[in-house]
Amino acid sequence: MQDLMTLLSEYNVPGAFLVNIELTLWSTLFSTILGVILVMMRISPIPSLRTVAGIYVELFKNLPLTIIMVFMVLGAYAQLKLTFSDTFSTNFFWLAVTGLSLYTAAFVCESLRSGINTVPLGQAEAARALGLNFTQAAVQIILPQTFRGSVAPLGNTFIALLKNSTVAAAASVATETSTMMSEMIEYHADQIVLIFLIFAFGYVILIVPIGMLTTYLSNKLAVRR
Repeated sequence: MQDLMTLLSEYNVPGAFLVNIELTLWSTLFSTILGVILVMMRISPIPSLRTVAGIYVELFKNLPLTIIMVFMVLGAYAQLKLTFSDTFSTNFFWLAVTGLSLYTAAFVCESLRSGINTVPLGQAEAARALGLNFTQAAVQIILPQTFRGSVAPLGNTFIALLKNSTVAAAASVATETSTMMSEMIEYHADQIVLIFLIFAFGYVILIVPIGMLTTYLSNKLAVRR
């Protein structure tokens, strides 16, 4: 217990988890927006839009996240001069959010596509019969039911996003959990097990409630047919 208190007093572990939570929340927002756009493109009647969305999804689904994060620093920032702030820490934070959002959007799209499969074809046909165009039918009829049918896969995607936020160290975010864990192990190598348990327990505390909420919403919002 004394070793635990010493570590917690020497290192701002809650602050490191807060950085990961912030990365996750912002990435959840942007990846959801991009994922909705992608899934609408994938079900669009325009072949070129379906092709572009399909290429995007397949590309980012099969790229390792670490490569994307490294590219955000060495490619987008160093070569393409993409900057979000004059402050290094803030700039790298948003570069990490961008990388996480681009990567996760592909999985959000696929999760929503699974939800679209639960919407009866008759819904779209009824929308067309009422004179709604594709966008109106998608926004007003298909997407609301899609979100209800894809709560579980979306929950799993965002849980994975929370865990993937530890890869932000590859984008030079130096205040998140994986960086702090490495620093703690470097200076307290004799307490590796305790350090591991601290961070493992922290992620369990964060992830278990998300899983429980996802399960509850999935049962609550399920469409009974």
